[in-house]
Order: sequence, then C-alpha cells, then structure tokens
Amino acid sequence: MKGGLSASVYAAAEAKKQGLLDGKTVYVTTTVCEEDCDGVNLINFYKDSGIKPNFVFICEPSYNVITLGHNGKMQVRIRTQGISAHGSAPEKGVNAVYEMAEIITRVDELNKRLQKTEGKGTVVLSKISSVAASLNAVPSECEIYLDRRLRLGETIEDVKKEMDALVKGKPAKWELGVLKETSWKGEELVYLPEHDPWKIAEDAELTKACIRAYEDVFGEKPKKFEFWDFGTNAVVPVSMGIPTIGFGPGEYKLAHMINERCRPEQVKEAANFYLNTIAEL
Repeated sequence: MKGGLSASVYAAAEAKKQGLLDGKTVYVTTTVCEEDCDGVNLINFYKDSGIKPNFVFICEPSYNVITLGHNGKMQVRIRTQGISAHGSAPEKGVNAVYEMAEIITRVDELNKRLQKTEGKGTVVLSKISSVAASLNAVPSECEIYLDRRLRLGETIEDVKKEMDALVKGKPAKWELGVLKETSWKGEELVYLPEHDPWKIAEDAELTKACIRAYEDVFGEKPKKFEFWDFGTNAVVPVSMGIPTIGFGPGEYKLAHMINERCRPEQVKEAANFYLNTIAEL
C-alpha cells in the first residue's frame, strides 16, 4: 500500500499545484486496521469529519489496471453444545468436538461444490477451538470460524441458507462472526463481516473518466478491467451509494508475501493516472 499511498499523495499535491482543484476538494485518507475490520475506521472518518465524497478511489494494488469491483464476504461462527463428563467415562457425556466433526465435513463438501460451480465463491474454516472443564474432561463446547467469499450474483441470503444447512440436525447454532479490535489509539472497533459483492458499470461517469485518464497516461484504451477476489474498504462507500473504483500500483497476488514489491515506474504511472482523473472529474 505504500506505493498507492505515495502515488495518491503526490497526485493530489500536483493537482493543487496545477490549479486543478478549483471547485473541488480531494481527500487522501489512510485508515488503520483494514485487514481485521474492513471499512470500520473509514466509517469513523466519515462520521467524525462529516464528509460524504462524490467519488472514491481504492488504491489497493491492481498492477495499474482499472478495477471495477470485488468479491463480497460473510464470516460466521458455528458452535456445538455437548455435555461435560470425566475422561474416564466419556459415554456419560456428549463430545462437542465430535458433534462438530460432521459439520466440518459438510463445510469441506460445500466448498468443493462451490468451487466446481461457475460463478460461486469459496468457504474456508479458518479457526477451531473447544471448551472443556480440564484436559481430563469431555469438551462441552466447540466453535469454528468460517470465511465465506461471495462472487457477483451470490447474496448474503444465499449464504444464510447454506449456514442453516450446515447445522441442520446437529446441536449447533451459527451467528455472524462479529469481531472486536482495538486501534492503536485505544478505540474499540466493532466489525460486522457481512458484505455483498459489487461492481461499478463500465459506462458510469467515474469509469468513463478513468478510461479517459488511462488513455492520457498510457496512450491507449484499457485492454481489460480487473475484478479483485479479495475485500477492501470499498465496502463502506459502496454501501453508501458512492461511485467507487479501484486502481493502484503493485501486484495484488503478492500481497502479504515476503517478496511483496512495487516497481517505482508503476508508482509514477499511478500518480499520473490519479492526476489526470482528478482533471477529468
């Protein structure tokens, strides 16, 4: 993100220097905890500042390809209830982990079906834990955490039906996997991980302005558009009805890897692209 941030800061400064901000204002914002709480601090920024922008750029890496949207997401907790008993007499209890075992198999089968079906997303079990009176006792509770990604055409309601099917016939319940984090300044952040996928139209005003800016910078029309398979802070402006689009230097497939990198030339190209888009809007 350092590449996208550098490019956007310099583009805004150059736009001001060139007198391109007459009648308009450009905000370059950076918010923390995006990896853990998509958009929560952006919500706080809008609330505290009273700002509602006309357009939003997400500067996540896209290899400098105009990006029209990204997948949705729903994160879920599933809990099974058992009955505690001493480890020497397990038949007197109900092992919540064993009750969860069939649900885990169903999760795996669901993901395989999704990945074999065109236009479907994925589901992954990302965490598992259990509760027992001691290491000598039958676990009385087991919990798993699921990360379900939605592609265009899938809905949150579709996922809720899937979750109902996962726990059917088992002593289990599911709920939205609400997360609570603390920012570096000590503010509590509450994240509701429930977002539909989104895509801006190719004939939208913002998209057309980006296409014109792209031609100015690269000397040709875009050969293709990108669609991110991950999530970003875009979930907030999109939910507010604000036209939103993505563009940034760097390769997103390298994100979080030890060799993640961004070529300086791409940062310069991105800065020029942002500058030209500011002029077009």
